[in-house]
Amino acid sequence: MKERQLLGIHGLLPARVKTMKEQLFLCKLTVDNYTTATGKYLYLNDLMQRNEKLFYKLLTENIEQLLPIVYTPTVGLVCQRFGFLFRRPEGIFLNIYDKGNVQQILKNWPEKGVKVIVVTDGERILGLGDLGAHGMGIPVGKLSLYTALSGINPKACLPITLDCGTNNETLLNDPQYVGLREKRIGGERYEAFVDEFMEACVEEYGPNILIQFEDFGSHHAFKFLEKYRHKYCVFNDDLQGTAAVVLAGLMSSSRITGKKLSESKILFLGAGGAANGIASLLVMGMIRQGVSKEEAIGKIFLIDADGLVVNTRTKGDLIGPKKYYAKDLNEMDDLNAIVNNVKPNILIGVSTKGGAFTPKVLKSMAAISKRPVIFALSNPTNNAECTPQEAYQHTEGRCVYASGSPFKEVEYQGKTYKTGQGNNCYIFPGVGLGVMLSQMLHIPEEVFLIAADTIAENIKQEHLDKGSVYPPITDIYNMSGLIAEAIMKYAFEKNLAGINRPESIPDFIEKHQYSTSYEDALRPTWEIPPLDTKYDMEKWDPPKSFC
Repeated sequence: MKERQLLGIHGLLPARVKTMKEQLFLCKLTVDNYTTATGKYLYLNDLMQRNEKLFYKLLTENIEQLLPIVYTPTVGLVCQRFGFLFRRPEGIFLNIYDKGNVQQILKNWPEKGVKVIVVTDGERILGLGDLGAHGMGIPVGKLSLYTALSGINPKACLPITLDCGTNNETLLNDPQYVGLREKRIGGERYEAFVDEFMEACVEEYGPNILIQFEDFGSHHAFKFLEKYRHKYCVFNDDLQGTAAVVLAGLMSSSRITGKKLSESKILFLGAGGAANGIASLLVMGMIRQGVSKEEAIGKIFLIDADGLVVNTRTKGDLIGPKKYYAKDLNEMDDLNAIVNNVKPNILIGVSTKGGAFTPKVLKSMAAISKRPVIFALSNPTNNAECTPQEAYQHTEGRCVYASGSPFKEVEYQGKTYKTGQGNNCYIFPGVGLGVMLSQMLHIPEEVFLIAADTIAENIKQEHLDKGSVYPPITDIYNMSGLIAEAIMKYAFEKNLAGINRPESIPDFIEKHQYSTSYEDALRPTWEIPPLDTKYDMEKWDPPKSFC
């Protein structure tokens, strides 16, 4: 009440002063009363705009329920309807006609202490394709998870969309589309625009600004990662984050199957950016277990839209990273025939083809392996290659299953399974926190091995017994702290850090994490004075953050 008087808002609020706990109760009740996922998303988005701390407190305390709302699968629906749902700016839209003025436009963002940027060009949003400027929902959602799941201050986070047009005819003809209404611009002009964007970010925010690429087309995702990774502090979550979470899940699966990764044969349905990113990290993981690079590559098989990737194919191409995994086998395009020919014990779906793992395919996997590993990772939910119920039913309950989207508990022959979700949110918040706090200038691939190791090491037997190869979603905040600690130790050991090593890394991390508790309204960055202190308002010089 004293704060209300000093701020000049006494009378503008009702008499009762509610505690955080009481406000959370009302917010939770309100969310539960919305009957659609989109309605819940819009309410939460509005809450984030008007009361940031309350939003993040609600999200962190109800993460298992609200994660599917603020991110997949609901964020996919939001991106599809973004023009209709758009209410207020939540990031920066840079269009290709801004070339030459990118840094000046970045200055329009009100927060100057930006440490983490998530950027997309909207060309491949989840499994939904080219959504152009409507892909902004992805950076906004990712950055809210950076705060909720690792404690990075939201003021340090900046979502950006690079609008280069779209090839989606539906959007081009949609009066609600908010982006450039023209075909996607590519080639040298596009690449020069991205080059300027990267340079402008460093000029504006410093050389250790962390830039996370999201949902670029596969052909650009690999190209930009290789082009920028040794020049900027950058990573691609679709390639490296996905790879790390899959590696963590497969390492956990080994405790169930009794078969090491290096002893496995792995078949991917899908040969795009995600598949190649996962395959690359799996090769590194196998090499650590004692096999050569050539042996590791020989254990990985890819299927693209034209069938099994083989050296003598007459249809399809061998362009990009997938050529390294091409085999000297006959051409085949039927998944079940390929499964029976290759005889994998691990089947990974990154195809965006819902239902691609048919009962016949699942039964073939069960015939090949006593404990087949089935990862149906495509998002959103209706793009999953199979559901957990289908996987257990057609493998006689013997499979080890994980999905990319959340599924409810399932029952098979009297046993309840709570399957794991191979969600990148296990990886990128902790990686971002560790990289940001250690002020690394570049992100070596070993960072993602460290993140995968940390997740796999902290999965408990009780979770494996329930069918999950990942810790509970509610443990991600703690996992992020452990990942950040491991990455910071690595950075100091390899002389990659831009700061001196603190006496206690865990204490250092905790000190720099965002607090969801209310602070003193008058002096948010000062020491909180005793209650009987009399403010001299004539001499009071409020901090800039208050102004």
